[in-house]
Amino acid sequence: MNLKKSIFLVIIILLVDQISKIYIKTNFTYNETVEVFSWFKLVFIENSGAAWGTKLSDFLPISEDTGKLILTVFRLFAVAGIGYWLYDTVKKGLSKTLIIAVSLIFAGALGNIIDSVFYGLIFSESTYGGAIATAFSDQPYGSLFHGKVVDMLHFPFIENAMWPEWVPYFGGKTFSFFEPVFNIADMAISTGVGILLVFNKKAFAKTDS
Repeated sequence: MNLKKSIFLVIIILLVDQISKIYIKTNFTYNETVEVFSWFKLVFIENSGAAWGTKLSDFLPISEDTGKLILTVFRLFAVAGIGYWLYDTVKKGLSKTLIIAVSLIFAGALGNIIDSVFYGLIFSESTYGGAIATAFSDQPYGSLFHGKVVDMLHFPFIENAMWPEWVPYFGGKTFSFFEPVFNIADMAISTGVGILLVFNKKAFAKTDS
């Protein structure tokens, strides 16, 4: 797989990711939910932190804005590192499996960093049951490097089910599966990492067999 095909894959993922995020951001109020199927919903939320909404300010004696800036800068370095990894992988003629996996991870990381860097500067605030954000607003909700990542994909395969009474500790309590809300970029990253884990030997071979 050559560099042009890899870049094409990255661009396609970025376009789908950004188009879906911009559509949701400019058409949904915050936390608005649309049921597509019983097991698939569109739910508009924003993530200002790391995975699962974790914030550096939850663990360090710093403000939320400072934590957000540090996280965004870290993500920029991470994206640059993954980009170099992709370039080096293609240059060395390593396996197609590895190139696809790294391309997916790079595209996903880049998709989310676009939100973190630019969205605060571009969009107005989204509110619960109220304002729908507008693009290139005179009153953006943040600033450069202080954007929030847009998430919208929710697959509640099991909702508000109850553990049997005989199950230790959990018996009688309700649970849901799968609760996280994510985006196309997250899917690309997870798929890329999954390929590396499941097809490890094939990915790190010199060439695909």
